Amino acid sequence: MGHLLDNARRAMSEPEHQSDGHDGEHDHPEHWWGRVIHELSGVVGGHSHDTAEQIDDALEADSAGRRALVISLVGLGLTAGIQAIVVVLSGSVALLGDTLHNVADALTAVPLLVAFALARRPATKRYTYGYGRAEDLGGLFVIAMITLSSALACYEAITRLIHPHTVTHLWVVAGAALVGFAGNEIVARYRIKVGRQIGSAALVADGLHARTDGFTSLAVLLGAGGVALGWRWADPVVGLLITVVILGVLRSAVRQVGARLMDAVDPALVDKAIAAIKTVDGVDAVRDLRIRWIGHTLRAEADIDVDPGLTVGEAHDLAHHAEQHLLTYVGRLTAANIHTSPTGSHL
Repeated sequence: MGHLLDNARRAMSEPEHQSDGHDGEHDHPEHWWGRVIHELSGVVGGHSHDTAEQIDDALEADSAGRRALVISLVGLGLTAGIQAIVVVLSGSVALLGDTLHNVADALTAVPLLVAFALARRPATKRYTYGYGRAEDLGGLFVIAMITLSSALACYEAITRLIHPHTVTHLWVVAGAALVGFAGNEIVARYRIKVGRQIGSAALVADGLHARTDGFTSLAVLLGAGGVALGWRWADPVVGLLITVVILGVLRSAVRQVGARLMDAVDPALVDKAIAAIKTVDGVDAVRDLRIRWIGHTLRAEADIDVDPGLTVGEAHDLAHHAEQHLLTYVGRLTAANIHTSPTGSHL
């Protein structure tokens, strides 16, 4: 089988760093600020930007995902703690709402950690594919939290517009809001990066959730600046604008998780898998190939045409070679079922 893998390596023309599970791959500007603007515009517009190197080993991917959740939980906890102190000093209702958002965002890591733990359990007679789908269910919880953040931001903005509230210690409030925005954006970028590396739509959605809370912090910051200039309406108006931005982020998160629940994969991934099978000597054609995500791992099923004169044992060996090629060249693929059919039998 070694010479077959060597032939496949020469035949495969795609670079190893190619995305294996995300659409819309783009090159980012090298300048840091340009990259931030590009990323933010892509998220609001619903595009995916997957340039991070992939983590294909299942155990390594699982560890990276859980590590990202724990680190971000601690980071957002510290951010919310700093903001809570300023809330007590200033009496800022806007900052109080932002602090509560950050606490809620931090806590979304808990159900995802539970989902990652469930995904490590072995398959059973009831759950024959294992528990990887628990991760996608966690993604639905994150979407619910983003929706709630949008509703709360809108409610708070309208409430402050109808009932203006005097805020003191404006510069301290602005500083705390800046901490909230920076903390959430750092966590968002970290979660999204790791989520794309390991192929976890739920973790990407959780990163988008952190970004919505960063936008809420930005609203507090801009509102405090407007109030300092004498524009009492600035805080609620900015809050309404941020609500619209959060809805854009919600749309992106729904697309990420919804596509995963519908078993969507990048068409280029299917082409790559078919190309890998075709490099096996003795495969006449690939009649059908299906790939689906289960959590942050992939499973594949394929039907291949082979010489009708092959014995059962030879057809079995050929199917095994095709399976090995798939596992070698398709990142995050953990299992593949190959069915062999005599060439011409399905005409």
